[in-house]
Amino acid sequence: MSLSADDVKKIAHLARIGIDANDIASYAKDLSGMLDLMVQMGELNTDAVAPMSHPLDPWQRLRTDEITEVNQRDKFQTLAAHTEAGLYLVPKVID
Repeated sequence: MSLSADDVKKIAHLARIGIDANDIASYAKDLSGMLDLMVQMGELNTDAVAPMSHPLDPWQRLRTDEITEVNQRDKFQTLAAHTEAGLYLVPKVID
């Protein structure tokens, strides 16, 4: 896809970018090259390509899910101002 100088001027106006008149031809060439690349990428068959969540495909080391502390719930509830049926009671802040 080839962009003309008028196309570049319209794009610059829409983007509110000031372009020097001497640079319009190089912008037209560069933008046309980018659009050609997009067309080429759109024509590729990607049926066998698995989707990725991240382009670098990192992996996170996970630790095993093991209990490392003893249950201290009863101790903490004795320190709380108000509890009921094993729950912490807090003041109402939204009417």
